[in-house]
Amino acid sequence: MEKKSSLVRAHIKAYGKVQGVGFRFFVNRKASACGVKGWVRNADGFVEAVMEGDKAKIEECTESCRKGSPFCKVEKLDITWEDPTGEFDRFEVK
Repeated sequence: MEKKSSLVRAHIKAYGKVQGVGFRFFVNRKASACGVKGWVRNADGFVEAVMEGDKAKIEECTESCRKGSPFCKVEKLDITWEDPTGEFDRFEVK
């Protein structure tokens, strides 16, 4: 029996040197490896992502995002926890 209570949605904004350095593809690989669904995209001066899945897996993924790839410099990561909608069937780069 699956526990629905562990499923969450995280709206994430990453600030710093996160555009033009492969950060979205780094997030995509991490999220896909963790079994998290949603998307990541460039926004105006930051990178935005929405992740849905198990809270522990999303937390594992966001910890990796805080570090970033060798070419990134994440200065700030804002995370807003929300109720999941179940609208995603995979993780993708927009």
